[in-house]
Amino acid sequence: MKEITTQQVEQLLNEGKKLEIIDVREVDEVAAGKIPRAVNIPLGLIEFRMHELDQSKDYIIVCRSGARSSRASQFLESYGFNVMNMSGGMLSWEGIVE
Repeated sequence: MKEITTQQVEQLLNEGKKLEIIDVREVDEVAAGKIPRAVNIPLGLIEFRMHELDQSKDYIIVCRSGARSSRASQFLESYGFNVMNMSGGMLSWEGIVE
């Protein structure tokens, strides 16, 4: 499984890159703040909503600490998606939130 650091994600966003970010935290967790333009698909719904994702795109998977996003990354990877787990999760995120 590929990983990306919070600093690398923040740098890419600051460079103006359009990133496909999936936040797998629960809705109430995301309400407290998320990375701008991240799409919330709670971990328990990934299996049922993966049809919304495009296999030709690269996705960064985010959660609170990196554990749930790791599980989501492994699951999506097993279905042929190109994903990277954001290590450290939102606990390590120092960038802006919306």
